[in-house]
Amino acid sequence: MSKLPATAPVRHFVVVEAPIARAFKVFIEDFGKFKPREHNLLAVPIAETIFEPWVGGHVYDRGVDGSECRRARVLAYNPPSRLILSWDISPRWQIESDLNKTSEWEVRFTAETQNRTRVEIEHRNLERHGEGWEGVRVGVDSDQGWPLYLRRFQGLFPGAAA
Repeated sequence: MSKLPATAPVRHFVVVEAPIARAFKVFIEDFGKFKPREHNLLAVPIAETIFEPWVGGHVYDRGVDGSECRRARVLAYNPPSRLILSWDISPRWQIESDLNKTSEWEVRFTAETQNRTRVEIEHRNLERHGEGWEGVRVGVDSDQGWPLYLRRFQGLFPGAAA
């Protein structure tokens, strides 16, 4: 059995006008405010998106009917500088139950000044998804992927830097 070649990770960042601890807190507590509601794997509209802030926690959507879609697992939680989460969505844009076929995304928070923080997302190990992984890479790297999340996150802070 041959091993698939690793692909370069997808990387995007924004700078927010906030101290690092506040940027981290807003990312966790307000994840549902900037995660696009149209990014929905449920059969019903999303009522809320929950981010459980601990290793072993999940990021999940709860539908208006109470159904849930667990789309990510928290793999590392190091406030206020770093998070690592799984990407439990297959190339068919459905929940992936085989954990060996999931990628991961890391969010790093770096203080540029006392009141300015760089927030970077690196999505890596996309080839783990197996056949069709290239579509996942294209999706998360597109304007409607991580750049959209980061723009909306940045918009939660007045005076956002480009």
